[in-house]
Amino acid sequence: MNSGKTIFAQLMDFIPSSYEFRRCVQRYRGQYKVKSFSCWDQFLTLAFAQLTYRESLRDIEACLRAAPQKLYHLGIRSTVSRNTLANANQVRDWRIYADFAQKSFVTRDKEIREMLIKRVKQGVETSKRTGTPWALVVPGRYDESLAWDYQTANVIENLKACVEVAEPTGLIIVLEPLNPKDHPGLFLTRIPQAYAICRAVNSPSCKILNDLYHQQITEGNLIPNIDMAWEEIASFHIGDTPGRKEPTTGEINYRNIFKHLHGKGYQGVLCMEHGHSGKDKEGERATIEAYRACDDF
Repeated sequence: MNSGKTIFAQLMDFIPSSYEFRRCVQRYRGQYKVKSFSCWDQFLTLAFAQLTYRESLRDIEACLRAAPQKLYHLGIRSTVSRNTLANANQVRDWRIYADFAQKSFVTRDKEIREMLIKRVKQGVETSKRTGTPWALVVPGRYDESLAWDYQTANVIENLKACVEVAEPTGLIIVLEPLNPKDHPGLFLTRIPQAYAICRAVNSPSCKILNDLYHQQITEGNLIPNIDMAWEEIASFHIGDTPGRKEPTTGEINYRNIFKHLHGKGYQGVLCMEHGHSGKDKEGERATIEAYRACDDF
């Protein structure tokens, strides 16, 4: 029987200090008239929902209430109900969590660079244990007080420091641009932007993860952007939009995209990073059939 920390608790150990979080809460009066379900409980609940791909407030509630004795070990100190969570999401200032998001790659801070290098070293050890050659990196929030070009230069220099650790081991850092609608405030959002950064870093250990769901929302033009950034793309994430379900449920023509990738000789990973439009076995069967339809060219 495992007596150590849960995987979720270990992941949360990477979150910056609780002192910084309390400062953000105080700045926006997040705990005003709150007797239970603190801002930290809300943060952990939403982090858990994101990592476990919960699809609704009801889904979050059902999942966490299925094993209530484990909530404490996850770090959550309150009972989670969908009404309480819905109310917290509605009335609490979203800037608490935006400000808490760490500005990392966009800075020239020596301590942050040392932290990033330490994380890459941990990634190298994880890669050795699992045989996984890629480490996904999102460069974090942008800095409203610093000119964009300086931030770009800082991202490039921090990545150069990271690939000095990764490249000798064969670990590939893959940069994932995320759409600003779902993830407001992040520095990296577009494929051309990621391409320019990878070209500047100039290392086989710094490439692009092209999440087609995100890029359809951000900029569209999927196939031309694939071609323009081709030599810097290491892998793809799949998901249709709207809804982030399996291919054929939204507006992206995945049959054409798969045909295009096949024609270019792509032999890498297509990660199914999406939910199912249906439930249970029927939903899984629909997803399999959707991929077969898109692969039939």
